[in-house]
Amino acid sequence: MKNLIKYILIVLVFTGMIACDTLEPIDENRWDFEDVATNPDFAEGVLLNGYNGLVNQYSFSEGATDDAVNNVLDNDYKRMALGELNAWFNPAARWARYEQVFWVNRFLEAIETGETRWSTDTLTNTMFEMRMKGEALALRGLHHFYVLQAHAGVGESGELLGIPYFTKFIEPEGNFNVPRLSFEASVQAIIADFDEALNLLPTDYGLPLAEVDPWYSELENFDYDKYGIVNDNFFNLRLSGKIVRALKARLALFAASPAFLDDQGYYSIAATNAAQVLNTIGGVSGLDPNGLEFYISDDNIRSSESLWRASIGGNTFNYERRMFPPSVNGNGEINPTHNFVMAFPMQDGYPATEANGFDPQNPYANRDPRLEKYVVVNGATFVDATINTGVGGGNNRLDSIPGQSTTTGYYLKKLLHPGVRINNDGTAQGRRHANVYFRYTELFLILAEAANEIGGPDYQVDGITARDVIAAIRNRAGIAQPDNYLASIASTEDMRELIRNERRIELSFEGHRFWDIRRWELPLNESARGYFFDGSNYVELPSVEIRNFQPFATYMPIPNAETIKFPELEQNNGW
Repeated sequence: MKNLIKYILIVLVFTGMIACDTLEPIDENRWDFEDVATNPDFAEGVLLNGYNGLVNQYSFSEGATDDAVNNVLDNDYKRMALGELNAWFNPAARWARYEQVFWVNRFLEAIETGETRWSTDTLTNTMFEMRMKGEALALRGLHHFYVLQAHAGVGESGELLGIPYFTKFIEPEGNFNVPRLSFEASVQAIIADFDEALNLLPTDYGLPLAEVDPWYSELENFDYDKYGIVNDNFFNLRLSGKIVRALKARLALFAASPAFLDDQGYYSIAATNAAQVLNTIGGVSGLDPNGLEFYISDDNIRSSESLWRASIGGNTFNYERRMFPPSVNGNGEINPTHNFVMAFPMQDGYPATEANGFDPQNPYANRDPRLEKYVVVNGATFVDATINTGVGGGNNRLDSIPGQSTTTGYYLKKLLHPGVRINNDGTAQGRRHANVYFRYTELFLILAEAANEIGGPDYQVDGITARDVIAAIRNRAGIAQPDNYLASIASTEDMRELIRNERRIELSFEGHRFWDIRRWELPLNESARGYFFDGSNYVELPSVEIRNFQPFATYMPIPNAETIKFPELEQNNGW
């Protein structure tokens, strides 16, 4: 961790260069704390480093879950799934997120001096300081959450532990050898940062005068024109109160889960915060009808589905080159499993069993329409080509080209832009993409899960029930109406299974499944299954990849380098 601090001190000079158009050289061109505190461009540059490392939908950690196999033999998640996970090798580690924590702590200390001035006008400067302090506190909480999600667990002492929580910038020679807080104390520390941020940030950017938050509108000599300078739509990709409330809901659901606190109070926090945000878009009626393919539109992002995203980048094709089938010049890297395919119900909403009309020899007929949108199955048309993964499929056939052809009988379709074309000569026509940090659909599913755990399928939270949410999501998916299967769900237990399955489908390949199976304490070693057309019949492949997680791998290890340097850090049990 000391190396992170040294890095921050060295990079401060470059932060200053980037933050302003011109600068006068000073002693050795090195900027110290006083320069950062007194120069608003430098100070904001330090804050913006806190926006690095945000987790988006492109982690592809599903290759270490029951949803997918990665066919690249030396892929880190594949190695993890096959038994290499340990305190020295952990592709899912997030300990490095402390770097962003120290960046925002440095910013907070700079503005606490009172010397940073963003405007000569007192009111405008106060509002700038409020907003950016709110951003910093929210980012500090968020990056601590990332570390908590990856490294919380039962320690060698048998206690459920969280993480060290840093609220101050520490110089390289300072004391980093501090113990982990309890899990709940860590959660409460994050909530405290989120709550303080909520009292500083605008609920949203570009609000009309009538909707300005009281902590702004009640400032002495409040002026809406000056408010507009500080909180204009121009800033709408930065953290807002609405986003922080959603992050608080995500944190609370994680804390409430069976592997952690299994606590009704945190389910209540999750449900309440989710409902407060969702009711700003009209509740379940605000579910984006096009949200299933939030990554495809004229501007390549569904603004009404993305609660928080990055700016839309230029035309790229990197993910498509990695994931497209070989016949359309891709490397077929992520192969959905038959386990995942069977999670999709029939079109009438009932589970895909033979008793409900599933035909093993016509496996993709009359299925949930989301299957066709998210998975390239045998015989599907994709990127102007028919993709056959069975006998006669050429390079697309299962195991035809090691490390490129599918190993399960399926290719990934979700998250890939169908407008991308990769040519035989290596050139390509890319499309614009954006990193998405939080979707409204995730927030709907958070509310559904939490509300059901509190009071069952029809328990209302600010007028919304789990049944309402799942009905809207399945209706959008194209499940035939009336949804008699959903209507038949009466118990908390049955609704829990349905919500988990809907979450598995709706948030698939966005990096959630890896953490969900852990917080729900589901089996980590379910064998990855495939499905192969042998020219006459479909044949199930029961063990495409046999997973080999240790029984204690529900809780991930603290990096070995950290526990060696800092003996106060208690390792999670087993590592």
